[in-house]
Amino acid sequence: MTTTTASATTSAGRRGAGPLRTRSRRAHSVERPRRSMVLTVATGIVLIYSLVPLVWLVINSSKTQASLFGSFGLWFSGDFALWDNIVQTLTYDGGIFVRWLANTLLYVVAGAGGATALAIIGGYGLAKFTFPGKRAVFAIVIGAVAVPGTALAVPTFLMFSQMGLTNTPWAVIIPSLISPFGLYLMWTFAAEAIPTELLEAARMDGASEVRTFAQISLPLLAPGIVTVLLFTMVATWNNYFLPLIMLRDPDWYPLTLGLNAWNAQAATAGGEAIFNLVITGSLLTILPLIAAFLLLQRFWQSGLAAGGVKE
Repeated sequence: MTTTTASATTSAGRRGAGPLRTRSRRAHSVERPRRSMVLTVATGIVLIYSLVPLVWLVINSSKTQASLFGSFGLWFSGDFALWDNIVQTLTYDGGIFVRWLANTLLYVVAGAGGATALAIIGGYGLAKFTFPGKRAVFAIVIGAVAVPGTALAVPTFLMFSQMGLTNTPWAVIIPSLISPFGLYLMWTFAAEAIPTELLEAARMDGASEVRTFAQISLPLLAPGIVTVLLFTMVATWNNYFLPLIMLRDPDWYPLTLGLNAWNAQAATAGGEAIFNLVITGSLLTILPLIAAFLLLQRFWQSGLAAGGVKE
């Protein structure tokens, strides 16, 4: 009788374990991410499309002028001349490339840095304060985001020409201070990232608005600040049309205009001798942007980690 009871219990346990195993397998299959061959192939194609120009640039920057035109573009040939090309690029025409690099850094620090600071202050104020005309400001910001920068280039040039600021660094820095997209991004980010209850608690404890903003709001806004900074930095670093119409003196050129001038010179008769300078200069131009993305990505990761533990 005892044996029969144990057998029945074991059979019941097995019958009960069956649905549990089935449910466990189903839950495991639901949690497992699905693999899409089409998505994998599409991602691989986009990755190759993005990396091939960079690989071509690195390979051809290491070639001599002779092997540059007589070899396959996606493979090394002849002597490895990357260092010689870099030195020649930095010293050509009295070191004009270094001057263009310094101008670009000036425009990025003053223009992109100022645009980021204004976007932080404006976005925080629009997100956390109520004032008359806030809806009108929102409509103006959205409308400014929709207007392309090239449509405002000619009116901006005419205005700066009347003020006598053309062919000066201010003609590039001042328009770069305005970033409607950065303002809108900081506005929406601040509205979600900073709890209003936290600000009210700080005010009840006697903290001033400046101290509340500096010690409470800014750390919470770090991922959004980095995002806006990278957007404005890339836009200012790669800015071409605005300096093209504003600047005439090559001493104030950014890298975009300077490399374009070298490229035009290389396309003329007898100008092929500096074509390797155009390629090497292009490589040196993109390295600071790559370094900026690699150095600032940890702020995105820390922001995502902080958002993942919120309740």
